[in-house]
Amino acid sequence: MVAASRELPVSCYGLEVDGRLEAEFTTRDGARAGREELKKRFPMLQIRIHDAQTNAAEEI
Repeated sequence: MVAASRELPVSCYGLEVDGRLEAEFTTRDGARAGREELKKRFPMLQIRIHDAQTNAAEEI
């Protein structure tokens, strides 16, 4: 996991929680694992993975 940032990632995957970028990951698998862990702990959150290369977001 890379340091948290408020801007969209340029070359990796960002974890967006309730509309705010909270963490960046170097791999898609890492971002998915982070998303799953957060979703288990806080099921009410809206969590999306932002892919910087395609500029697309994947939502649960």
